[in-house]
Amino acid sequence: MKHSLQLKLSQQLTLTPQLQQSIRLLQLSTLELNNEIETFIEQNPFLERPESGEGEAEGDDGGEGVVAAAPAPVSVPEQPVNQTETEREREREREPGEDGFPDMEWEQDGSGWAMRDEDEDSDFSTAKAETISLQNHLISQMGVTQLSERDKHMVEVLIESLNEDGYLMQSLEELAELLPPELEVDPIELHTALLHLQNLDPPGVGARDLAECLALQLAMLPLDTPALKTATELAKHHLGLLATRDFAKLKKLLSCDDDALRAAQQLITGLNPRPGADFSSDDTRYIQHDVEVRKVKGKWVATLNSEAMPKLRINRMYADIMRRNRENSGRYLASQLQEAKWMIKNVQQRFDTILRVSQAIVERQRNFFEHGEVAMRPLVLREIAEEVSLHESTISRVTTQKFMLTPKGIFELKYFFGSHVATDTGGACSATAIRALIKQLVSAENPQKPLSDSQITDILAQQGIVVARRTVAKYRESLQIPAVGLRKSL
Repeated sequence: MKHSLQLKLSQQLTLTPQLQQSIRLLQLSTLELNNEIETFIEQNPFLERPESGEGEAEGDDGGEGVVAAAPAPVSVPEQPVNQTETEREREREREPGEDGFPDMEWEQDGSGWAMRDEDEDSDFSTAKAETISLQNHLISQMGVTQLSERDKHMVEVLIESLNEDGYLMQSLEELAELLPPELEVDPIELHTALLHLQNLDPPGVGARDLAECLALQLAMLPLDTPALKTATELAKHHLGLLATRDFAKLKKLLSCDDDALRAAQQLITGLNPRPGADFSSDDTRYIQHDVEVRKVKGKWVATLNSEAMPKLRINRMYADIMRRNRENSGRYLASQLQEAKWMIKNVQQRFDTILRVSQAIVERQRNFFEHGEVAMRPLVLREIAEEVSLHESTISRVTTQKFMLTPKGIFELKYFFGSHVATDTGGACSATAIRALIKQLVSAENPQKPLSDSQITDILAQQGIVVARRTVAKYRESLQIPAVGLRKSL
């Protein structure tokens, strides 16, 4: 075989580190972006956040975005002090007030009023109150009971076995087998402890199923509560029929009329099926919008939320050190400075892209901002991609976990995209608009004769929207609207 050299041309797509960083920042949410920037600042000394109230940069200084240094402190010549006046002021400060105490500022804390000394540092960060757990809440109540120590320990065993909703999912026999044999615990003893537990707050805690939970809460109501007896019988034995809305059979079994059954139903629906849920430690997550939409001179305009945009700059001190020692600083510091510049540029490009995409969405969905969900038009990623000259994958990244504040509320950018359903006139209707119409029809229906999916399909057909019954059922389930049988009421 003869060896030879050949020259060949080929195209290859290469993602530079700057482009990779730009793509990664584009798909992050606002919270994730701030975390990414904080991590970058810890690793790169050239990037920093300007302090609040700090002056703007003076010139570009070589295009590095370096802010001006803080002014040097001004020395003030010492002035002679009148010792007599100073001592008189000190004595005046030590004089008691009208109530016999020195004049001091008072402030209120969690336990009452307390004096605050001016010399003490009062800038304390507000500590987050710790949420008490259900177990601690119940054990604290056991401390004021007159039970014996053994009975208290039995109740505490049951308390530790409760789930987050306050239910006891294990049987008493299983719990008795799990305890050490030397304690000689009998299931009857645990049953007595369970009765003590079920008398604690919140009402319904320690129940073994939903029926017992509701019955425990009903037992704590006053005896003269209307329809209490019917509601108790209904909760203990006929919850299944109530769930299926079989009112005819319920009236026969309970020997009551419509008014009595309606009162019992309202009494049961007012109870708490999850008594321990109020003590859960779930953290509330808040959303910060990236874009705000307003109507300016008759036109809907999208603007960026300045509070969501991180403020970044190049650290002047490190930049000056590297500039003065450019020959000795090496390539490492130069690469870090370049990465800091890339970060600033990519963050700015991220928000510019979000604004362009948001404005394109607003222009196509202006009827939504005027009339609401029923006026939403079909929209796909390809339309916005062609409008802003970007790829569909980029539009998908931009619209994920990015939120828009509108007069109608806060919506994710993906909310404005949806498939289309044909109309009899040859046009198209958005799936979001159809969901809004279904919601309106259900909210206006007769509770005694709710609309079935077939009836909703016929009503939509009368409005020119051609949609199948199974599609209506799918949209209804996505709106978490129960089926026709479960929406029926007395």
